[in-house]
Amino acid sequence: MAAEFDVVIVGAGHGGAQAAILLRQHGFAGSIALVGDEPGLPYERPPLSKEYLLGEKPVERLYLRPAEFWRGRDVTLLPGRRVSALDPAAHRLALSDGDAIGYRTCIWAAGGRARTLACEGANLAGIHLVRTLADADAIAAALGGVTNVAVIGGGYIGLEAAAVFRKFGKHVTLLEALPRVLARVAGEPLSRFYEAEHRAHGVDVRLETQLEGFTGADGRVAGVRLAGGEIVPAELVVIGIGIVPNVEPLLEAGAAGGNGVDVDELCRTSLPDVYAVGDCAAHENGFCGGRRIRLESVQNANDQAATAVKAILGQPQPYRAVPWFWSNQYDLKLQTVGLSADHDETVLRGDPASRAFSLIYLREGRVIALDCVNAVKDYVQGRALVVNGATPDKTALADPAVPLKGLAG
Repeated sequence: MAAEFDVVIVGAGHGGAQAAILLRQHGFAGSIALVGDEPGLPYERPPLSKEYLLGEKPVERLYLRPAEFWRGRDVTLLPGRRVSALDPAAHRLALSDGDAIGYRTCIWAAGGRARTLACEGANLAGIHLVRTLADADAIAAALGGVTNVAVIGGGYIGLEAAAVFRKFGKHVTLLEALPRVLARVAGEPLSRFYEAEHRAHGVDVRLETQLEGFTGADGRVAGVRLAGGEIVPAELVVIGIGIVPNVEPLLEAGAAGGNGVDVDELCRTSLPDVYAVGDCAAHENGFCGGRRIRLESVQNANDQAATAVKAILGQPQPYRAVPWFWSNQYDLKLQTVGLSADHDETVLRGDPASRAFSLIYLREGRVIALDCVNAVKDYVQGRALVVNGATPDKTALADPAVPLKGLAG
């Protein structure tokens, strides 16, 4: 007979772990299982491409909670298991090892997997992703014998990895298909600033670059072949081109969705007693004009976990959290609040040459987001502008001598 739990949480990342923690904190006395497809304890992912890869943060400090915490809260950890199917009528999950688990309520927090390339040579040894602890460990183990590194993708993961490789003294080439880095998430001034920073640190940043495949020697990658025939030398390649949400079992079971699984304001899917949170949950976001989007951030995973838990416990509170993100590259700390999608105007606050400035995004005169580089005060005070949909004077907004907290009314 299949094991039965009151709540089964699929996915042992930030959202899944937070859901289990909050259930116990709020007095839930039923049985809880936390199913993860990786071995070991639940851990945090953001440091993988930064402090962990640099060796500045040991694996023990990645764990969201120690083993004794989960035992003490009577949370059953089921690591190294992957859910292959969900039967909504029977309230049962099929696992890839042939076992099955029954649930009264399911919280799907399975996140996503790193997107791969399907070009010639993509299976050569030395081509890596940066999504899991095992990915980061494999990169770290290979770095010693490497001189040239190619990073595919100019998003945050690619830029963070490039910065780490430069700190290790590697020759780094960053290849981006679009006309600028961070093109999908930031305004052009921020993109140009980071391009200049990486070039100043010795990264060969190439934009509007099309990749045709990889060349190899003795089964290992030796270079990246570009459109036109040029080969960029690389004994190690890192691919950072986004994720694919892990929602196939839900969609095959009839859940509404596509790019992720659709959830309502309480994080409920269209399947009975099945919630979804985190990277895989497509929700209508009030800070993005009500559009249905997925947010790939720790903040979103944790806050949606709280929303799902409160709904399960009969204390429903619709998801209304303000999105925020961060990225560390070299000595630059980028902090973002709000969502800049569909902005129609930007205001530059401060001088990028000083390496401390903010880029403020507006839509129809209202502040919708801020990107703050080494500008913690702007980030903290700017949150109120986003929450209030403030329409401040743009001259004052651009003046670093004018505190943002006085413009939030």
